[in-house]
Amino acid sequence: MEADNTDDIESLMEGMDFIPGHFHLDLNFNCDPVGPAKLRHRDTFLKQESLRGELEAEPGYLQYAVRNLLGLLAFHLEQLDAAEEIFRNICKEDPGNLNAWANLGYVYDKLQRELDAAECVEKVSHLMGLDAGEPSQEESRLLAARCLAEQAYAYPYDVELESDDDLRERLTKALILFNRALVYGGQLIPTEERRSWYFKMAAIYIRLDDIVKSKDDSEYSRLSHYNKGLRLLKETLKSEKTQHKALAWCYVGIMLERKEEFTTVPMSIHDCGFSASDPLSCYGTAINMAGDDAFILNLLAKVFFLLGKYEMATGISNMALNVLPDPELNWQAYCTRAKINMMLYVRDLEKAKNGEGGIPDRQRLTEARKDLDKVSTVRPCLRTHLEMAQVYYYMGVDALRESLLVDEAAVNSALVSLSHALQFELGDSLPDLHVLRGRCLLLKGEEQNAADCFKQAVELERQGSTDTTALRCLLQALLAVFMQGGPDPTPAISQLEMWVQKAEERYPKDIVKAELRCLYRTSTEDVTELSKALIQTGRLDLVRRLLETVVPKQLAKKRQIARSYSFT
Repeated sequence: MEADNTDDIESLMEGMDFIPGHFHLDLNFNCDPVGPAKLRHRDTFLKQESLRGELEAEPGYLQYAVRNLLGLLAFHLEQLDAAEEIFRNICKEDPGNLNAWANLGYVYDKLQRELDAAECVEKVSHLMGLDAGEPSQEESRLLAARCLAEQAYAYPYDVELESDDDLRERLTKALILFNRALVYGGQLIPTEERRSWYFKMAAIYIRLDDIVKSKDDSEYSRLSHYNKGLRLLKETLKSEKTQHKALAWCYVGIMLERKEEFTTVPMSIHDCGFSASDPLSCYGTAINMAGDDAFILNLLAKVFFLLGKYEMATGISNMALNVLPDPELNWQAYCTRAKINMMLYVRDLEKAKNGEGGIPDRQRLTEARKDLDKVSTVRPCLRTHLEMAQVYYYMGVDALRESLLVDEAAVNSALVSLSHALQFELGDSLPDLHVLRGRCLLLKGEEQNAADCFKQAVELERQGSTDTTALRCLLQALLAVFMQGGPDPTPAISQLEMWVQKAEERYPKDIVKAELRCLYRTSTEDVTELSKALIQTGRLDLVRRLLETVVPKQLAKKRQIARSYSFT
């Protein structure tokens, strides 16, 4: 009989093309780390923190998709007790959740609790209809559909997706599983639940559209993604949930903004009845639909913020705060508004540096600080302290020349905020934190301590990273250490030589050359002194690297690596 049951399970699994649970899925979470395990641990922790914020925004059965994924992350963070509790609570609330039972069994197996693990396997077998007390075929198909939808939800949240192609593959896999879930569940899926799946799928199609814009097959792929996404949004607009309808109208506006990017108007615009619609009217409908619901207003503000529509996001955040001004109940709106003020200040700063505008409005920094002060009193966290430190840093430096200290008290406050951030779990694993700390120390004349911070930031970058903010700061700091190194320049030169070699192992070589060229152009006299010292000490390899950046061998290569960066 046991052999027969095994055959039945294998046959059913093959026919359904799915296996309950998350631990067998083709996710980087479930594989060995591509890079250092510490970086995988950091990225997993940050995903966990982000998902906790998503939980409140997922109504209906998809909340179990979030919680199953949170349990998976807890397991991989070695939080086995937390993982067990998450999966066990899902099983209590939703006794038919195949993924939760399978995941709980996996945790029990890891804890060597064989009897408990066996009970979970029996429960999964029962829910799949493989024993005498089997549920109805319709019920089994609905449970299977929900299982597939929950697994689909997990793929976009995977870690170590270093390229657009990696993310594209995960998003495509999610869509495949959502479609299988829809086919498998058919009309058995409740209407509102199906619409919630449509909404998630539409959001994935929008992300895919962003990715394939620059691909060779962009015209064909984009049109297909665009049409499918817009049709799914049209179905979502029929939802009875205000949250889904408001966000769907917002996404429709995004899609209509993109129609000009196609050689011909996508047919779905006509099919869905949006031929005479314009994006602003869609955004207005979304905002009006949110009304005085602060939660939905905050969701809309977040979307507009991510789109770079900062003025619109600010207006919606203000609406949310007019409805609910209490920071303890509406800290999200204060956070969003603070981020917007910081982004606008940095944007204006970049324009001023390029000669495209005047001095940025420092009042934005004051407003951001006020909002973050409110948040820090009710919800102190790693991200809040880091953002507060950034605000204080810009308050402490000149509006155009960041190397010029104008308010030492503000820089000291930034260092205090960073020390608070370091007290949180994995705070020391964030490159941005070490870069900002190093910049503050550099302003205070602590060149070697600053260089040590930048070294930590470089070490925390993944292999092949193209973000060279930490590297640029490190080269500048080590050059400053050399210039103040006294009669014996050997220690400073050794540091520079070693970290240039490390950089060439971690970053693409053309990027390292670009950074060395930038160092020479911004500090020509100091680099000249360095070159003289290198020649005197016989360290000709680094001199050769510096000369190659100044006089590239091939003009074509020079054009190829010429690119702009933002290091603010």
